[in-house]
Amino acid sequence: MASIFGHVALGVTLGKLLLPDPRYLRYWLLAAACAFLPDIDVVGFRFQVPYASLWGHRGLTHSLFAAAMVASASVALVRLFHRQAGPPPGRLWVLVFLATASHGVLDAMTTGGLGVAFFSPFRLERYFFGFNPIEASPTGIRQFVGSTVWRVLQSEAIWVALPCALLLTVQRLFSRQTAVAR
Repeated sequence: MASIFGHVALGVTLGKLLLPDPRYLRYWLLAAACAFLPDIDVVGFRFQVPYASLWGHRGLTHSLFAAAMVASASVALVRLFHRQAGPPPGRLWVLVFLATASHGVLDAMTTGGLGVAFFSPFRLERYFFGFNPIEASPTGIRQFVGSTVWRVLQSEAIWVALPCALLLTVQRLFSRQTAVAR
């Protein structure tokens, strides 16, 4: 899996790109949390849930179906509790869906694990992309030390943080240019 740092960086970036107004900062943070949320399935290791099962790591919680459910629930909760202050529901749904789904995308670009069950619960096959530049992060905090942490963070700096920074820079330049043109 990619580390929490890579997932959160991509979630915040998606939030800033899709809801650029700073008053939506809380939704950037929601996107960051949703980008990491699929790894809740690692608790299954504690209960001997088989890795390759529906409920195993990179199974149902990493699927596009789960991303759609998280997005739908998030929009419903925001509409219930923040009627006037929330962003447009459709845009929020897209943000939360993309942030949650981005987790599986990053994991499918890593060098380890069993792949991602993108189409779970309908199909249990797991997938990797043909391009795997992100060093797989250990699943336990105790293993996330020493040279391992540096290899993971270096690969994420190149393949996650740098593209995020470039996208945010382009957005900033475009918004400045648009403001000057007005």
